[in-house]
Amino acid sequence: MTKSNAERQVARFLEEPMRPGDPDLTPRGNLLIIGGAEDKEGQKLILRLLAQHVGDGKLVIAPLASESPNEVFERYEPIMRGLGVRHVHHLRIESREDGRSTAAMRTLEDATAVFFTGGDQLRITSMIGDTPAFSRIFEIFVSGGTIAGTSAGASIMSETMMVAGSGDTSHRIRDGLHLAPGLGFISDMVIDQHFAERGRIGRLLGVVAQNPRVLGIGIDEDTAIDVSMAEERFRVVGAGGVTILDGSSVSRTNVAEEDVQRTLSIFDVTLHVLSQGDSFDLRTRQGGMTPAETVERELAIAGDD
Repeated sequence: MTKSNAERQVARFLEEPMRPGDPDLTPRGNLLIIGGAEDKEGQKLILRLLAQHVGDGKLVIAPLASESPNEVFERYEPIMRGLGVRHVHHLRIESREDGRSTAAMRTLEDATAVFFTGGDQLRITSMIGDTPAFSRIFEIFVSGGTIAGTSAGASIMSETMMVAGSGDTSHRIRDGLHLAPGLGFISDMVIDQHFAERGRIGRLLGVVAQNPRVLGIGIDEDTAIDVSMAEERFRVVGAGGVTILDGSSVSRTNVAEEDVQRTLSIFDVTLHVLSQGDSFDLRTRQGGMTPAETVERELAIAGDD
């Protein structure tokens, strides 16, 4: 019996998984990383940008992080169709076995964008990490497609992701700060979401203190960074701010000397705060300012109700 294309894809990725970090794979796509609670009723600026990335292609919504995935898909589908996306599909994965299924591969066939929604980021990584479904999603990214994520779907973008940590007090050394492997679409950063709203700067400083090599990226609600892998830079879109903590110039911390319950000390960390229109070069770690209305004009919504 002749195998279907989906069956061939599953077999191919089981034999030769596609993994981030492979030196032969250079992603040419975009990441749209959203801090959560993006506007779904007004100008829908961030979702308009996602629709622009999809264009005439196929958007796959992946509500894997949620315990009610059907409800999440039913919320987003009419919004995205209303923004002009004609092909919107639901990636139904509720177990690791689903990540190896031909059904998942058929859903991802010909996709130009995949959108991970919110919930629990560990549900995403534990269900699709190193499965054929993930290999196919990474292949979409490598080939120039867009991977978007909001809230939990934002956290999973990096090699290492934030899982838990107190956001309402000064950070205690290593106390309550939990990190786990992400999906690795982008390296050398850790992403935190709902950032200003939940007072999470302390825990992000804790991450940078432990590993000054990584950038700490804190994204407010209804705010996103639109990352071009080809240009190695991102632009901010949305109503809030993006806080960047650069530990490359850190001179001293107390993370190795003090008891874990002591308050964190960190010296000479560089902090940037960007708003809509601003950009950040990931190679030079320098930012640039652009008027916020430039983004609205580009998305053709200036003057909308």
